[in-house]
Amino acid sequence: QVQVVESGGGLVQPGGSLRLSCAASGSISTISAMRWYRQAPGKEREWVATVTSSGVTDYVDTVKGRFTISRDNAKNALYLQMNSLKPEDTAVYYCNALLLLSGMSVTTSYWGQGTQVTVSS
Repeated sequence: QVQVVESGGGLVQPGGSLRLSCAASGSISTISAMRWYRQAPGKEREWVATVTSSGVTDYVDTVKGRFTISRDNAKNALYLQMNSLKPEDTAVYYCNALLLLSGMSVTTSYWGQGTQVTVSS
C-alpha cells in the first residue's frame, strides 16, 4: 500500500520558520515531480512549489525568496523550508507526488493528508 505522509506543521510567529517534510512509502519504482500545495480557510487549494526528479525547482511568486523546496531521492522524501513566514501563509499544506509503482507503466498522483501551518502572534 502506498502512503504519502506530511509532518512538521505547527504554530509559528510572523517572521519565523518551519520545515515541512513528506515521505512516500510502498512499492515505488520511481518518483517523478513532487509538489507542495496549500489551502487556506475559505479558499481553493493553490500550488506552492515543484521539484522535478532532476532537481529543477519552481515557486509561486508569493513565496519566492522565502520558501525552498528540496527532495531526497534515496529516502523518497520531500521538504519545504519556510522562512520569513507571514500570516497569509496560514493554510493546510499538502504534499503531492507522481509515483511510478512497481510493475506499472504510468505514473499516478498521490496526495498526503495535509499538515496545518498557522502563522500568528
